[in-house]
Amino acid sequence: MSQDKYMSPLHQMTQSTPTCLWNDSAAIEELTYSIEHGAVGATCNPVIVLDVLAKEMHLWKDRIDQLIETMPTATEDQIAWRLVEEISAKGAALLEPIFDRHGGHNGRLSIQTDPRLYRDCDALVSQAMHFDRLAPNMIVKVPVTKAGVAAIEELTYQGVSINATVSFALSQCIAVAEAVERGLTRRDAEGKDISTMGPVCTIMVGRLDDWLKTVAAKQDIITDPGYLEWAGVATFKKAYKIFQERGYRLRLLSAAFRNHLHWSEFIGGDVVISPPYRWQLRYNASDVEVISRIDTPVDPKITEELLAKFVDFRKAYDEDGMSIDDFDTYGPTAITLRQFIQASLDLAILIRDFMIPDPRA
Repeated sequence: MSQDKYMSPLHQMTQSTPTCLWNDSAAIEELTYSIEHGAVGATCNPVIVLDVLAKEMHLWKDRIDQLIETMPTATEDQIAWRLVEEISAKGAALLEPIFDRHGGHNGRLSIQTDPRLYRDCDALVSQAMHFDRLAPNMIVKVPVTKAGVAAIEELTYQGVSINATVSFALSQCIAVAEAVERGLTRRDAEGKDISTMGPVCTIMVGRLDDWLKTVAAKQDIITDPGYLEWAGVATFKKAYKIFQERGYRLRLLSAAFRNHLHWSEFIGGDVVISPPYRWQLRYNASDVEVISRIDTPVDPKITEELLAKFVDFRKAYDEDGMSIDDFDTYGPTAITLRQFIQASLDLAILIRDFMIPDPRA
């Protein structure tokens, strides 16, 4: 593939390969930059809203005060989630022209359901249906927990495009793919449109790597430290090959970036990479060659050693590594849910400080 020296590496990727770029942020300045470099999607959640407010509070301070005034009986939590919705809708508006051009396949803003609902299928479905109505180009994040998989099938049947999140393992990806297929089949059998739906399944590649490093430290496991940078990549590539062979009608998405492999090793695939803004800056300033690597296998010595030494890598890498009943208690799932829930609480605390200013301050 020829490379235009005047085009950034990420833009080269989007122009010369099927690989899509989504921006892991809804901050307007960051999303605008990303779109300029070829992005066709973006993400919002309580973690991101906290980051947006840290960077763009001047754009939202008056609106927070207005919400507090116009929602006089609302809790800080209710106002916090209203803010998530409004920041998501603003990002979606930037992406809507792309959505129209891509027929629903891209141009979506990914909004996350409340992570505290991860055990409640009905509550996930209800909130996701509400989020879907916020803009024509919403895609809704649903965690790959036992309840989340059931919600994914029902939401797909209802015509909601989902982004399966809190996902690290091949077994989780296949459970999602099969749930989406069931939902699409049910919907299509009733003559309902599926042509503009654009579901994706995330693999949080860097968070799998992080967890194995934690396990190595806890269990005194010695391995080549470089091998632990490849666990998420190996799992993603294996999942991609299976998705292609089985013809699943959703794409994989790479998230939780820790190094350039979480981008460069997936170039050339019909997949989405969704790095945060700071990683996009690093990638665009790099000399990493933009060539297809999605079909280049991970060195088998690496996967063999990880399989031999880490039970939790086997859980991620093997198709039958976990049953659906295991999803909620898998190490990376528990850590990620805890962090997402904490961000929801932190956002509510931020709103509380607007609602009830500390008189001692």
